[in-house]
Amino acid sequence: MRIKVKYLKTALPALLLATGTLCFGNTLWIAAKAVLAQRLIADAWEETLETGHTVKPWSWSDNWPVAVLTFPGHNQRLYMLSGSHGSSLAFGPGHIDGTALPGESGTQVYSGHRDTHFNFLQHVQTGDTFQIQDSHGQWRTYRVSKTNIVDSHTHRWFIERNKDEIQLITCYPFNDMTPNPRLRLIVLAVPV
Repeated sequence: MRIKVKYLKTALPALLLATGTLCFGNTLWIAAKAVLAQRLIADAWEETLETGHTVKPWSWSDNWPVAVLTFPGHNQRLYMLSGSHGSSLAFGPGHIDGTALPGESGTQVYSGHRDTHFNFLQHVQTGDTFQIQDSHGQWRTYRVSKTNIVDSHTHRWFIERNKDEIQLITCYPFNDMTPNPRLRLIVLAVPV
């Protein structure tokens, strides 16, 4: 029995140290990937502006930047990516397929995670302004006209093809650990 207790006294600290190192290392790896991804996305956007062609941030990417959104009052500059699926949202807010792109007629809709890129939306107020840049380099200014909290299971979204507006959507409430809750915050903005 003494051998087992002695073994546990030496093995347990070593096991805890190894586990902590792996967790810390994994956290650093995720943070490093996020920083590198943002740099590659920014470079892809700049090349898109220069060439007029869609550019993927890395060769195996299934998304690409479609716009840049700046919220000066909240110190935010975000690259909006094509699609709103998990692989897009891991790297930035995503453009909802089937809605207008910047520079097109109609409603543009973007979604993002409440605990990362769209976390600042909890502080946005009616009257705040932001700018969005399209793939031709043109900037347009929008003003937040209202914010709404809706139940995604019962709320009916209306996307108007002839209405020039932007909807920014994220899960609600903020600082909640419930995955994919029913509630969504919708920030509605109109051109200035």
